[in-house]
Amino acid sequence: MKITISEIANLPSRFGDFKVKAFKEGIKEHLVIYKEPLEAIPIVRVHSECLTGDAIGSLKCDCRDQLEVALQMAEEHHGMVIYLRQEGRNIGLLNKINAYALQDKGFNTIEANHQLGFAADERTYEIVTFILNHFGIEKIRLLTNNPAKIQSLQDVEIVERLPIIIKPNKYNEDYLHVKRDEMGHML
Repeated sequence: MKITISEIANLPSRFGDFKVKAFKEGIKEHLVIYKEPLEAIPIVRVHSECLTGDAIGSLKCDCRDQLEVALQMAEEHHGMVIYLRQEGRNIGLLNKINAYALQDKGFNTIEANHQLGFAADERTYEIVTFILNHFGIEKIRLLTNNPAKIQSLQDVEIVERLPIIIKPNKYNEDYLHVKRDEMGHML
């Protein structure tokens, strides 16, 4: 896997003053947002891109709320957010919108992905190990509810899993139930 790495830049944001670094893996460009100096065992959030939630504020998911909590915690605890370009559980924006259309017809998120010929979750996390190694991080406190992320990060010691608890709304209640009941998320 050939990875191209950017320089470090400052990123003042409404969540705090961060440093950013990009990692290009094939055609995907991932972003690392972090607060210096990183704690010895930093809080790390591995966040997959969600244009509809993160940028537009969709209420169909909890992505934006999770990202905002993660950025607040990164600022407060000198941690890191690894923003992976894996839109729609890595099925891409076009297919994600097609999945939304199927959800409008009554399919849940997993059923919609299956109708489109995808697994429930197509995301991968190999780049995360590369990024953590690049920063010299061997131990983390992982900010996640997703057991697949925990299992995939076997080359780093997860000393603690920190949950992200988001209050559901009427649009994402079923989505969150599917994540908990069918995907094993710890909600």
